[in-house]
Amino acid sequence: MTVKFWELPIEQLDRAQWEALCDGCGKCCLHKLEDEDTGELLPTNVACRMLDRRTGFCSDYRNRRAYVPECVRLTMRNVRDIDWLPRTCAYRLRAANEPLPDWHYLVSGDRDAVHRAGESVRGWTVSEDDAGEFENHIVERDL
Repeated sequence: MTVKFWELPIEQLDRAQWEALCDGCGKCCLHKLEDEDTGELLPTNVACRMLDRRTGFCSDYRNRRAYVPECVRLTMRNVRDIDWLPRTCAYRLRAANEPLPDWHYLVSGDRDAVHRAGESVRGWTVSEDDAGEFENHIVERDL
């Protein structure tokens, strides 16, 4: 039985395999607000202006930090320390040695499965360019 690369420990992945883990949900590109009193992160439906909200991918991934300097570069070294990653994030799951969900395209073979499963930003987000006050966009979704 052959082990699929996405079942390997993340430390064994090459750069292309690491990048291929992304399912295109886009949820990591949503703005979060921090409650000043509790430190709790509150998710919003406001997407980074670089996010293509239909596909769930950055519109200029290679150059994104030129436009959004605070964009976090997720790596094998920092993935375990980033607590705001979505619960379904393949990087988060694999860092915890958890399997990918059935709808993940590497498992299902279907890039649109993430959208049909309701696990992406498609259909319920707004661009930060159109949002106005982010406080008005806090969502109750479990991201």
